[in-house]
Amino acid sequence: MNIERLSLTPKAAEVIEILKKQNGELVFNQSGGCCDGTAPMCYEKSDFYVPSRNVKLGEICGCEFFIDKDQFEYFRHSQIIIDVKEEKSAFGNSFSLEIDLGYQFITRSRIFTDEEYAYIKEQDSNPS
Repeated sequence: MNIERLSLTPKAAEVIEILKKQNGELVFNQSGGCCDGTAPMCYEKSDFYVPSRNVKLGEICGCEFFIDKDQFEYFRHSQIIIDVKEEKSAFGNSFSLEIDLGYQFITRSRIFTDEEYAYIKEQDSNPS
């Protein structure tokens, strides 16, 4: 069984590859809300300091993906799927790099089956 906490859609992967060509190494962060919102944000790796309370959820397209500790607890039983939507009206309303391309990264999720969650818990307790 190969279950991951984090995955992405082909369209999100396409946008990430464009951003990597334009900006170099990237990092993603999904905060816990309030001022930063809850959408995943994409930054040049050298321009973003990862808050110490955040959890590394995994990597997408070779980019580290961090999530707020409280958000992680909320999504603990779910697979997080990173996608994009066209967002022409958000142009300039975010510090996330994809906005300039007319997209916004979004989070979709699905709840793990009992079997998948048991597998994930075992992986979490026995990291390789």
